[in-house]
Amino acid sequence: MPLAIARATLDDLDAVVPLFDAYRRFYDQPSDEARAREFLDARLRANESVILLATDGDRAIGFTQLYPMWSSVRTGRLWILNDLYVDADARRTGAGRALLDAAAGFARADGAVGIVLETSRDNATARALYRSAGWDEADTQWYSLSFPRAHA
Repeated sequence: MPLAIARATLDDLDAVVPLFDAYRRFYDQPSDEARAREFLDARLRANESVILLATDGDRAIGFTQLYPMWSSVRTGRLWILNDLYVDADARRTGAGRALLDAAAGFARADGAVGIVLETSRDNATARALYRSAGWDEADTQWYSLSFPRAHA
């Protein structure tokens, strides 16, 4: 099946929760799907985050979660790409890059001035992915992808 990416809703929690739990385990947190469900449910209900879900047919294989913020310097909205995870069996299929591209497309459509994320220096695989997708690596460990400001 072809890879598809769509904005997740509350109806997608059953698909997102196991991925989110696996993401948290990757960062040495104990497995707790009830906690994951509660957290994601609260974010979606309050419209505090945007989750993009990657699927391959009926199988959820990855997600990214973005949070809104503002840039005073650029006087516009930024999105924080806080979470990006692809199931181990689906890595190296282009799903991670597709999620990054979908996040950028979402942010552009939202009128944002860019997206930022942070990862550890030892996460070489992720760093290579971000650079290959056109993100700039800064000395502060932040990566950013800026968009030209549209003139009205």
